[in-house]
Amino acid sequence: MQNRTRTLLRLALAGTSFLTLATMALAQDQATTDASGATTLEDIVVNGGSGGVITADGYVGKSSATGAKTDTPFLQTPQSISSVTKDQLEDRNPQTLLETIAYTPGTRVGGYGFDPRFDSFTLRGFDVTYSSVFRDNLRQPGFGSSLFKTEPYGLEGVSILRGPSSALYGPAGAGGLYNLISKRPTEEAMREVEVQYGSHDRYQGQFDLSGPINEEDPVYYRLTGLLRDSDTEQVGVPDNRAYIAPAITWKPDEDTKLTILGEYSRTETGGTAAYFFDGVANKVTDIFAGNPAFNDAVQNQGRIGYEFEHRFNDVFVFRQNARASWLNIDADWAFASERNATDPTLLEGTAGTYEEWLDTYTIDNQLEAKFETGAFEHTLLTGIDITKVYWKSLNGYGSTPPIDTDNPTVGRPVDPIAFQTKTVQDQLVTGLYMQDQIRYDALTFTLGGRYDWVSTDTDDTDLASGAVGTTKQNDRAFTGRIGVSYETPWGITPYASYSTAFFPNGGVDIETRDPFKPTESKQQEIGVKYLLPDSNTLLTAALFNIDQKNSLYYEVVELDDGTVTNAQVQRGEIRSRGFELEANTSLDNGLSLIASYTYTKTEILDGPTGTVGNEVSSVPNHMASFWAHYDLPEDGPLAGLGIGAGVRFLGSSYGSDYNTTKNSARALVDASLDFDFSAINKEYAGLKLQVNATNLFNRQDSVCSSGYCYRDQGRTVIGSLKYSW
Repeated sequence: MQNRTRTLLRLALAGTSFLTLATMALAQDQATTDASGATTLEDIVVNGGSGGVITADGYVGKSSATGAKTDTPFLQTPQSISSVTKDQLEDRNPQTLLETIAYTPGTRVGGYGFDPRFDSFTLRGFDVTYSSVFRDNLRQPGFGSSLFKTEPYGLEGVSILRGPSSALYGPAGAGGLYNLISKRPTEEAMREVEVQYGSHDRYQGQFDLSGPINEEDPVYYRLTGLLRDSDTEQVGVPDNRAYIAPAITWKPDEDTKLTILGEYSRTETGGTAAYFFDGVANKVTDIFAGNPAFNDAVQNQGRIGYEFEHRFNDVFVFRQNARASWLNIDADWAFASERNATDPTLLEGTAGTYEEWLDTYTIDNQLEAKFETGAFEHTLLTGIDITKVYWKSLNGYGSTPPIDTDNPTVGRPVDPIAFQTKTVQDQLVTGLYMQDQIRYDALTFTLGGRYDWVSTDTDDTDLASGAVGTTKQNDRAFTGRIGVSYETPWGITPYASYSTAFFPNGGVDIETRDPFKPTESKQQEIGVKYLLPDSNTLLTAALFNIDQKNSLYYEVVELDDGTVTNAQVQRGEIRSRGFELEANTSLDNGLSLIASYTYTKTEILDGPTGTVGNEVSSVPNHMASFWAHYDLPEDGPLAGLGIGAGVRFLGSSYGSDYNTTKNSARALVDASLDFDFSAINKEYAGLKLQVNATNLFNRQDSVCSSGYCYRDQGRTVIGSLKYSW
């Protein structure tokens, strides 16, 4: 660990020194001289650009740094981009990342049914669980079962950039990227405490405090935390969490800002969360497929990072964003896969145990320059970023006593299972990038390119024999983006773009024990965006075509010893085509709404025999969503009352890549009700009661992905009482 840290620090210092020297040299050229001959710099207000923070009005995001790493209006971003704003989070009160993004176009959540262990989802038909989750504009890698858990209460919002986006961000997936934006200190004092109670004996307390440290110093703080004790719809699968996130901002002047962001969380859930899938009857049962006595999963994770920004003059801004993250997960699992041959009331299964560690270090150095060449206005961004990842996994496989279907919730003792394999991967990603946003009248041209060097060392050890297999892998890739947008006089902005991406996959093939090859993708996209004049309403439409090769997906795999497990496999080539429509608005009359429709047609161009020409499993051709929230008039008899309702429609999809079975279409309904007590008496200002229901009508249909079937998560109802001051 010490050697890895020293290596990262040397690389970071080298990158920092290079860009700092370049910045100082360029800044000197742009400096002005006063009457006495002294060199001075103009006082310029720092623009919000670090971390991708969203500028929004209610439900309507207007700009962020996610689309270009510079604060850019959505209308000038030549790709489809969406946002989940602070107001949306407050009205819908999501409890997971999947609930947070469920109403955004192209996003398919719930493909693996009820599963509180991982946030697995697809975008535009591609699995983006490992490749496309970013935190504050920095990569948040995932390997094996090591996926960072997201607490929505710690988010200020989410920006979603659809389509390949490696030209700036380096390794990323074909579908796009999700930039999770952490809560940051506020200059005005803000405080809230809240208690919640909900389905499955869910108890939660949380707080969010922010403001200046004192009246004199330019230092601001934020402290966010929660504690939760909760069961779930599955016996032996809790959803407990402790979370704390401190943050500090130092702003000595209008040209300089430093923000430090931290987080620690501990989550307890189950190693298995699936229902038993009866292969003979070809249906999902109501029987828990795990063993409550051998079903623990504890994940500890933390991060500490900073965002530094300094403006030298009206041309040059230097930014450096960095973060160190770590997680450790320790889990036991049992899984029933078939009925006993002689006694069908018994279910035979396998069991296992695993422990994983993931350490990641990321630093991104940026130099932004704004200048003019004749009639052209330039925003030129150059940068170097470095990501270091260390992942270790210990795995053991064994057996569990059969499930008695007459008493499926009774735990059965399992003998300790020894670890049998150890995998260690060490990966270093270094990327150089440049982007120029060229503005000419109402035209915006975006040209960007990046070159990445990736080195991955893998040691795979059979602990029984001591045999070690070592693989060294070096990958290089150039990725780019070219796009144009035109803001017409009547407010409609058409755009077109071409972009590419690649992703060096972590982990190994569970059957061959070989490291996975990098995934590569390219996209053509055209679309239109319309910010209605004199109305806080944004309408967007996009048409896309994406080709990807060396894709990773989950499938049920049977090992040589007969063990059945759900593991990642690598396919050949996939194409996704479709279009998306989205509308966001927040009006002065108290009505806010989001609506979207997505059509996606996937095709397997190269894959296992029997799948070529088929559609990718669990990707519906049609998806639509609608959410509206209405605050009743302040002068009416129901003043203080707010009502929200939403519906998420998923069209039919195939249950496996062989396209032999289908998932039925379904519509899931959500709702909310809130009341502001200040409408009764001003002395109650800041006191708010809210109730949110997800899957209100408790629809729990089966859903099959990659040949295995799950069940939709059932109804959850959560009531909360919050006091803000």
